[in-house]
Amino acid sequence: MQLSPGARLGPYEILGPIGSGGMGEVYRARDARLQRDVAIKVLPEHLALQPEALARFQKEARAIAALSHPNILAIHDFGTEGDRTYAVTELLDGETLRSRLGRGVVPWRKAVEIGIALVEGLAAAHSKEITHRDLKPENIFLTSDGRVKILDFGLARWKPSAPSPGQSSAPTQSLETELGTVMGTVGYMSPEQVRGVPVDGRSDIFSLGCVLHEMVTGKRAFSRPTATETMAAILKDEPPAISESGKQVPPELERVVLHCLEKGALERFQSARDLAFDLKSVLSGSGISRPSAAPARAETIDSIVVLPFANAGGNPDTEYLCDGITESLINNLSRLPALRVVPRGLSFRYKGKDIDPRDLGRELHVRALLTGKVLQRGDTLSVQAELVDVECECQLWGQRYNRKAADIFELEEEIALQISENLRLRLTGEEKEKLVRRSTENSQAYHLYLKGRYHWSKRTDEGLKKGIQYSELAIRMDPGYALAYAGLADCHAVLTFYSTAPPKQEWEKAWAAARKALELDDQLAEAHATMGVIRSLSDHQWAEGEKELFRATDLDAGSWLAQDYLAIILAAQGKYEEAGVRIERAQKLEPLSLVVHHHAGIIYNLARRYDRAIEHSLRALEMEPNYFVAFYWLGLAYQQKSMPAQALEAFRKAVDYSERNPSALPMLIHACAASGHRAEALKLLEELNGIARRRYVEPFNMALLYAGLDEPDRAFDRLDQAYDDRSSWLALFVNGDPRLDRLRPQPRFHNLLRRMRLA
Repeated sequence: MQLSPGARLGPYEILGPIGSGGMGEVYRARDARLQRDVAIKVLPEHLALQPEALARFQKEARAIAALSHPNILAIHDFGTEGDRTYAVTELLDGETLRSRLGRGVVPWRKAVEIGIALVEGLAAAHSKEITHRDLKPENIFLTSDGRVKILDFGLARWKPSAPSPGQSSAPTQSLETELGTVMGTVGYMSPEQVRGVPVDGRSDIFSLGCVLHEMVTGKRAFSRPTATETMAAILKDEPPAISESGKQVPPELERVVLHCLEKGALERFQSARDLAFDLKSVLSGSGISRPSAAPARAETIDSIVVLPFANAGGNPDTEYLCDGITESLINNLSRLPALRVVPRGLSFRYKGKDIDPRDLGRELHVRALLTGKVLQRGDTLSVQAELVDVECECQLWGQRYNRKAADIFELEEEIALQISENLRLRLTGEEKEKLVRRSTENSQAYHLYLKGRYHWSKRTDEGLKKGIQYSELAIRMDPGYALAYAGLADCHAVLTFYSTAPPKQEWEKAWAAARKALELDDQLAEAHATMGVIRSLSDHQWAEGEKELFRATDLDAGSWLAQDYLAIILAAQGKYEEAGVRIERAQKLEPLSLVVHHHAGIIYNLARRYDRAIEHSLRALEMEPNYFVAFYWLGLAYQQKSMPAQALEAFRKAVDYSERNPSALPMLIHACAASGHRAEALKLLEELNGIARRRYVEPFNMALLYAGLDEPDRAFDRLDQAYDDRSSWLALFVNGDPRLDRLRPQPRFHNLLRRMRLA
């Protein structure tokens, strides 16, 4: 130790040494300005002369400064005095976990509490893209008043976020480790660290698993005579079974530790918050109160976000269930007038992300968040749910359920009621009934319905056909299931835009299913919305269609789909101002919906507001760069703004990303012809005619390309065919599509509009 008591570093007076290590000397010091004692870590002189060591010391200070969490050592200041560089942190009273382990194993309950504190600190770090990379007992501090602190971010991997507007745009060095460099402490490294490959937060989870194993058994998980053998064991060997250590540890805790210590990062807990959830469940299942229990309170919490439940097992066949449970809880809680529930679209933008609760609360203006995860094995469901107060980052409620898949209704109802109770909502009997209202009593039918809606939401030909199959199976299980009929009607109606045969048959099936749904439940908003689309686009009964859609919005003001459908039908009739109002409402309810954004692109193109059409199409492409439908309306807007190069580029991308879909090719052909590329247009037309010999090609789109080639008679023939086929494309676009403007003065066009009740 180089500094003597009485020496000064800036405004700090050294009181005495605390300890030293390879990367720094730590002193107790006095800050006379604030009249408090602090800890000062000083970079040794020989390291201060090494640029890499100095950079790492500075990086550690910046990484800690980027965090503010009760389980992470707080930094107060950073400076240089002469040739000495130092960091000032809070002064801790207590001992390191290494010192505590010197007295024997940690009782499993206390070990789990320490683990929860550590993982909550790591979650805060990971949310800022900081990976510790050196978690070990020496870097964990247990304070005398019962707190847990993570120390030493000297080896942290940190990707600082880009500067916000107004901040300096000077590049910040992220200090990425070169590939092949081994960073960490032998015995606590993850397999990724041993191999010298880039790591993320899941590496810290492995290290924490090593620490948990050592706390409850008193032995290191991968202890070998040499460092080389230890690293080999980390890569190849399984850790000793905790159950064979002679210590009394719950099997559930051993399962959690082993899950942390999986060799592959994809097989471990995928986020620190998932691990925290399981550790809290270990305590909950043992009847132990959680260290993060919410403080006593009397006030009601009136806002919540239900985050998408995670697919704990990673099984693709369980994804529909995770989304379904999430949506069911959102829908049920939205029925409570005293509770503001974040819409599904906003909630699902955080799917799969590790999020800091305080940041999320500020961003969405909510007081509470619900997280959960689902693990399905055969017909057994393991569902965990946790309700968190975002202001204090404390748990209001948490529970783990092991149920049969057939008991999913009771599970969803119990979670919803627990949420209402722990938010201190005072519900009337009617509100409680709404909260647990079921659409079917057949759980198998419900699972099939969820699968149908999951595939319907993908908006692809294959997805819609799967949606039809699952909806039909649900109806077979429960012939009185109105929602399943509504889902079936929706699939058939949307499939008319993707049909490989004249859509007349799909419309008939959609109408039959929607009518049956309304016979079973006249209060079902989903069925009224779909019936409104059918009456408008198929039957050309526009007034009746609007009536059904307004009924749907009255029944469920929070239905983005009803608002979206209504906007489309209004635009088809030329009621563009009102259509714009409705599509904006749909976007507020479902801001991340690709469907809503590309429908906005349609509406603003029909309204000849091309800048708005470009704006919304680009928003959709920001969310999904390969979303070929958005390129349709982007290309059309560019074409009408006399930007032929940009229009052709957009239409070519639509063709490429759709794998030369026959609805995309006519648009490109029209654009080529309109911009003078007639030879390319004719070549593409030859390709399209080849496709038409093998399958149905939408006649309305063929009419567009013939209009672009200045062949009006052939264009009108295709428009008449589209009318006979009950084309949804024709009904939606004929009244306003600017590409048909050269045909509008013709008597045949006026006659077509008259037949469609649009004249």
